[in-house]
Amino acid sequence: MQNTERSLHHLEKIVAIAALAAVLALTIGFAQAGDKKGAKKNPDEIFLRSAVALVQDAASGETLIAKNQGAVLPIASITKLMTAMVILDAGISLEQRVAISDEDYDLLKGTRSRLRPGTVLTRDELLLLALMSSENRAAASLGRTYPGGLEVFVAAMNAKAQVLGMGATIFVDPTGLSSANVSTAHDLARLVAAAHEYPLIRQYSTRESATVQALGRPLGYRNTNGLVRSAQWDIGLSKTGYISEAGRCLVMRVRMASREVNVVLLDSWGKFSRVGDANRIKKWLEAHAPKGPRG
Repeated sequence: MQNTERSLHHLEKIVAIAALAAVLALTIGFAQAGDKKGAKKNPDEIFLRSAVALVQDAASGETLIAKNQGAVLPIASITKLMTAMVILDAGISLEQRVAISDEDYDLLKGTRSRLRPGTVLTRDELLLLALMSSENRAAASLGRTYPGGLEVFVAAMNAKAQVLGMGATIFVDPTGLSSANVSTAHDLARLVAAAHEYPLIRQYSTRESATVQALGRPLGYRNTNGLVRSAQWDIGLSKTGYISEAGRCLVMRVRMASREVNVVLLDSWGKFSRVGDANRIKKWLEAHAPKGPRG
């Protein structure tokens, strides 16, 4: 009987220890679950649908938001900001009339354009359409008619990138239709900062709409970034981009939370995700980021 009691007592100890271990495991599990749940609700975090994002204070260079900023990705029509800078740096006449030709067709992606071969516009009008409405034939004709031709133009694009310290950036065409035009968010923040120094790029990239005369009829164009038409936004420079390999892209110089910031969003796959991300960034900055100097 004594042996039986000892056995029962020993068994009770084992059961008690096992029960205690189970309670501890459950407690730790609930605590971890609570931590994860709390992390999702952390008001200091921001959820962005773009695969790559960067928001920098334009004055100080301080990084306010960053997500995969060093990833090298296709940049689509963000390319056209460099196209515009190279044209303006060359000092060639913007009033010179340029004819759209068969060479300006997009044979790579097959994108459409209302600028038919034979259409004659000034270089100034082509620059406006390339920046405001991302007109591919307009950008292609700017590169084709550059002194020395397209090859010299692309070389000038890459030389400018090196001068700006865009070490991970490569350009192969003036439109961005090639997925071989690649960069990083960090490099593109430099591009936005440099392009913002050109008054004409600021003006044309943020214009809401424009009409040009092509082959005797008016053609109306609108800005590809609908945010420039919103009274809630103070945008100083804008450029959108899209090809399948790049997703939807957006770069801006914009005033938020009383400070000027450069915004880069790349590889956003939803049709409205880049705009949604821009709105999320604006809301987050206004709620959490320290206020910059007013002025």
